[in-house]
Amino acid sequence: MPRLTRRSLLAAGGSLGASLLMGAAEASSPRTVVVWSERTAPRRIYPHDINAAIADGIRGMDGWDVVTANIDEPAQGLPDELLNRTSVLIWWGHLRHDQVKDDLAARIAARVRSGSMGFIGTHSAHWSKPFKALMGTACGWAGGYVEDGSRLNVVVMAPKHPIARDVRDFVVPHTERYTEPFDVPPPQTLVFDGIYTLPAGSTQESRQGMTWQIGAGRVFYFQPGHEDYPIYYQPEIRHVFRNGILWVNPRNERHNRASAPAGGR
Repeated sequence: MPRLTRRSLLAAGGSLGASLLMGAAEASSPRTVVVWSERTAPRRIYPHDINAAIADGIRGMDGWDVVTANIDEPAQGLPDELLNRTSVLIWWGHLRHDQVKDDLAARIAARVRSGSMGFIGTHSAHWSKPFKALMGTACGWAGGYVEDGSRLNVVVMAPKHPIARDVRDFVVPHTERYTEPFDVPPPQTLVFDGIYTLPAGSTQESRQGMTWQIGAGRVFYFQPGHEDYPIYYQPEIRHVFRNGILWVNPRNERHNRASAPAGGR
């Protein structure tokens, strides 16, 4: 066994101290969540677009810097400097999926797979290039899309999952229906299911909130959020986003250790 001298002990103590200081600095530095959109939501519902509405609902989270970005900004809103310090990326798109550059989608997917960033896709972001790159499937709702203002009952299926923390079943008064099957890999956890009540009175089931582990990173897809209805202003929706940010965030180790897949009801 090598002899432990006073000099070697001091050197080891110095290295440990430096590591602890670096860890403390990383833990105390603000984390960045970027809310991205393509600027196609109707201004009568979302005057400053959907990314602003989502951002307003998550501002004030302790230790988080909230940034909005959109496709019309330089580098489509995600220059390397911003993307490389992003802990969580929330993505909403609808009409301009094809305009997103392939290399940007690839860089986003690579950061998630490496465990450097978490990803949340919402509503029609299921057809976005980053989400499809992460899922590896076409990501379509094969049953179709019907904008008939159906009532949606969101049902908590995994009440012990961190994304469902302090969330009970709730109602979205009017939305667009996305009908199963959904062409994605089997989720790690089905956090929220949904039951649509159609104008004619019949009902239809569709999954609303799902999680995946993709490489070393985490992905959460949350279906509610059609642009023609003020869904992103609902308190329950905003609460789910706050929980989702904490769950996909790769730096929140204590929270993530408590978030092993939970059983359903």
